[in-house]
Amino acid sequence: MAEPGHSLHPSARGRGRTEPRTFRLLRLLLWVGTAFQVTQGAGLELHACKESEYHYEYTACDSTGSRWRVAVPHTPGLCTSLPDPVKGTECSFSCKAGEFLDMKDQSCKPCAEGRYSLGTGIRFDEWDELPHGFASLSTNMEIEDSTLESTENCTSSKWVPLGDYIASNTDECTATLMYAVNLKQSGTVNFEYYYPDSSIIFEFFVQNDQCQPNADDSRWMKTTEKGWEFHSVELNRGNNVLYWRTTAFSVWSKISKPVLTQLMYKWAQPKICGEDLEGAVKLPASGLKTGCPPCNPGFFKTNSSTCEPCPYGSYSNGSDCSHCPAGTEPAVGFEYKWWNTLPTNMETTVLSGINFEYKGMTGWEVAGDHIYSAVGASDNDFMILTLVVPGFRPPQSVMADTENKEVARITFVFETICSVNCELYFMVGVNSRTNSPVETWKGSKGKQSYTYIIEENATMSFTWAFQRTTFHETGRKYTSDVAKIYSINVTNVMDGVASYCRPCALEASDMGSSCTSCLAGHYIDRDSGTCHSCPPNTILKAHQPYGAQACMPCGPGTKSNKIHSLCYNDCTFSVSTSTRTFEYNFLALEKTVSLAGGPSFTSKGLKYFHHFTLSLCGNQGRKMSVCTDNVTDLRIPEGESGFSKPITAYVCQAIIIPPEVTGYKAGVSSQPVSLADRLIGVTTDMTLDGITSPAELFHPESLGIPDVIFFYRSNDVTQSCSSGRSTTIRVRCSPLKPAPGSLSLPSKCSDGTCDGCNFHFLWESVAACPLCSTADYHAIVSSCVAGIQKTTYVWREPKLCSGGISLPEQRVTICKTIDFWLKVGISAGTCTAILLTVLTCYFWKKNQKLEYKYSKLVMNATLKDCDLPAADSCAIMEGEDVEDDLIFTSKKSLFGKIKSFTSKRTPDGFDSVPLKTSSGGPDMDL
Repeated sequence: MAEPGHSLHPSARGRGRTEPRTFRLLRLLLWVGTAFQVTQGAGLELHACKESEYHYEYTACDSTGSRWRVAVPHTPGLCTSLPDPVKGTECSFSCKAGEFLDMKDQSCKPCAEGRYSLGTGIRFDEWDELPHGFASLSTNMEIEDSTLESTENCTSSKWVPLGDYIASNTDECTATLMYAVNLKQSGTVNFEYYYPDSSIIFEFFVQNDQCQPNADDSRWMKTTEKGWEFHSVELNRGNNVLYWRTTAFSVWSKISKPVLTQLMYKWAQPKICGEDLEGAVKLPASGLKTGCPPCNPGFFKTNSSTCEPCPYGSYSNGSDCSHCPAGTEPAVGFEYKWWNTLPTNMETTVLSGINFEYKGMTGWEVAGDHIYSAVGASDNDFMILTLVVPGFRPPQSVMADTENKEVARITFVFETICSVNCELYFMVGVNSRTNSPVETWKGSKGKQSYTYIIEENATMSFTWAFQRTTFHETGRKYTSDVAKIYSINVTNVMDGVASYCRPCALEASDMGSSCTSCLAGHYIDRDSGTCHSCPPNTILKAHQPYGAQACMPCGPGTKSNKIHSLCYNDCTFSVSTSTRTFEYNFLALEKTVSLAGGPSFTSKGLKYFHHFTLSLCGNQGRKMSVCTDNVTDLRIPEGESGFSKPITAYVCQAIIIPPEVTGYKAGVSSQPVSLADRLIGVTTDMTLDGITSPAELFHPESLGIPDVIFFYRSNDVTQSCSSGRSTTIRVRCSPLKPAPGSLSLPSKCSDGTCDGCNFHFLWESVAACPLCSTADYHAIVSSCVAGIQKTTYVWREPKLCSGGISLPEQRVTICKTIDFWLKVGISAGTCTAILLTVLTCYFWKKNQKLEYKYSKLVMNATLKDCDLPAADSCAIMEGEDVEDDLIFTSKKSLFGKIKSFTSKRTPDGFDSVPLKTSSGGPDMDL
């Protein structure tokens, strides 16, 4: 190797001449090599491609939804004469599960034994490395002085493939796993997850090609208490980006007061510690400059570092406001997930648990990513947090109907950490009236979400009250018990803000196109922005009416109403068995009925009942059962109006306290609960849509007619009933019970339910029997009396039908008695016998004459033959009588006699009889 300052050539000038030559030589060799390859390639004769040397692919779909199938070689330039492109299948074409698409003939074929196919799906179950199409990102959600440094600290905090599964980070960085997919038709995504640590926020959400999230599904995942759990979310046609995101927060790292540009620390109020004591922690110094925290969705950050709402028609993820794209409208509401300051429409206070007086204290404190219950004056104080919403504004693209009462919904994510019997209450107030408890959680609860359906457009207040213990004790022993709320999301809020924009129906005008409302039962086409009617017997998802997949089919035995808002049964039903078809008509059971369970008693011996109200079918699907809470009304003096809370449903329940217990003239109805808000279907099967009606709960059916079962679900979701309550009404034919019949509860569960979530009823009535048909009666035919016969139709016993066809009228026909036919038979037989006798005599007499004539002819012929020579003797011997005895020269057979009898007569009236000569010569006719 040459060192600097030393030369390996005679002169620098000679070295300079050598380098350009080398360069030109290399360039020449490169040119020659290229020419050689081109020449060699041009002179090589390519063979025709074999099937093993190419494969088929589809081109991209054009605007008409068409595509072409083309052959693509494995190695380009190796062969020629590829198959010509042919018209491909439609872009929406797909094979079912267990089949694959044979590209050669473009048809679906079953998988070979030992192999499987998901059809149009794809499965990821091997995580040795990140599969193609997935991406993992990481960010730091905590704002520090150095943004670059915080980003670098989170570089390694990503989702890590670990063979059988992929795991997220556990530090305070935000790790996001993404997967983009383009669906030709609507579908679902299913995944199994394990999420035991509630200190980590785990969310899953889907965005479309306009980065708009799917608002129909909750993004906050529930912690798994029993190992791995499954989660499923519906996907719309088109581009979908799936996000799995986790963030871990240090709960007690900082408890800071509202932050703008300067960080300040203050003691939490009321102050229950002494900072002057030995070992006490000093309050950190305030005034540290730090970056501004993010704003909540729908808000933007001003120059003064405050958060202001975006104007209507725009949306924001907490940074800058953006105008909604054409063909969309803002999804207004309130979404609070950053708790740097208490929102202006929220307030907090403390209510004494002893004298129920409000105290001038703060009940809840903000802490960045959550808001938590503060320490009160005593452990039995109620920490009160209230959110006030002035009203609601349903989306323009949804037409409200009388049966779909959902105006909006509130969803919040919360957690309780308790060492004793703490309680968290959620209450709702309407138009400044007294708050009514909706749900209560007792003890420690992992991070979870709860949704409440709002059915009235009015000023609403939502209150959270946390009580550490119900014991009336002074002092504070359980200050570490805390309730946390991570996020609150209220939809369709009047004068609210938007975090995304949703598609809407377009209406042409002079100013261009604008959003308008579709007619009831019409969905919005995402591509064209036009309204289309749902098919028959389908209902429209009212709060996400986008695409044909928004039209959900009705269950068995039901049909949709005119505006496609609900499925109902019109009190008719039909079912076929191996022997016959049963037709039902339950119109006699259309009205509401009531049923009270057996008496129950409180711990103090007070009696009460569970009272049920049921409406089975008909009424165009309207809910006719009403249960009320009249406790407040009974305490109001006469002449003043009160407020009672009615519940309208197909089946509802209320607690009835009899007058002798309350002291009022009328009984008290309280705690109304809806048990059936939606009719799932009507069938004779015991299970439908995950709901089971066990036959053993009631006495068995003995008539051979199947029970007809109505299946319902409620909208209320509780802690014990995570899927909501369900109700089954088993309708049974009972000919001895006139309409409306009788209702009964399961013998083992006197309150109608054995688990508190699934309610069962048995309705027995003659109106529940199938309609009468021709198979239910038979005919009885009477004997013939005086020439008349009657046919009477009667029902089969026991009669197992109701309504339907009527019995046919009695039929009368003319008939003949047996004596008449006997006389006719005897007369006919006598006449026949006489006729046969006469004929016999006639033919016998005639035969005698013929025999006589024949004998005469034979005798005459014999006499003539005597003159001929060679005759032995023609004389009559002595003693012979010529007249009486005849000598025949030959004997005839029976056939010969018949032939002689039937021979032709001569013109003179005599029969022609063949005679035989004595010499045995030929016959002669005489």
